[in-house]
Amino acid sequence: MAVTQIFNIAGSAMSAQSIRLNTIASNLANAESASSSVDTTYRARHPVFKVAAVSGVVDPFAPQQGGPEAAGVSVAGILESQAPLQPRYEPDHPMANEDGYVFYPNVNPVEEMANMISASRSYQSSVELMNTAKDLAQRVLSLAE
Repeated sequence: MAVTQIFNIAGSAMSAQSIRLNTIASNLANAESASSSVDTTYRARHPVFKVAAVSGVVDPFAPQQGGPEAAGVSVAGILESQAPLQPRYEPDHPMANEDGYVFYPNVNPVEEMANMISASRSYQSSVELMNTAKDLAQRVLSLAE
């Protein structure tokens, strides 16, 4: 596997984790946004990853010669959570409906923070992989001198 292929795969992982971090940040920013109806209430969003072939990269572990391309990762889409919203009885709230309820998003801040730590560490791992590949490439080039 060429060094440039390693960069392509690690880059795809960094891009996917960046989208994941942005989605988590959006969820946390809207965690306490109130609404008077179920239809207009913010719902937690989560990215869905899929295996993506990285062009020109052949998987060295494929069982046959010329097998499938090596995999990177991409974001297939961002789904809204179907978990129930949080209705709260707050009749004095300006956003309360005619029954006195205000609806809050289905965002769990503790879960989002755990996801943020996981995404951050995954991103850092990809950065370390790129740094290691860069160091190896530099050492190979220094052997040619």
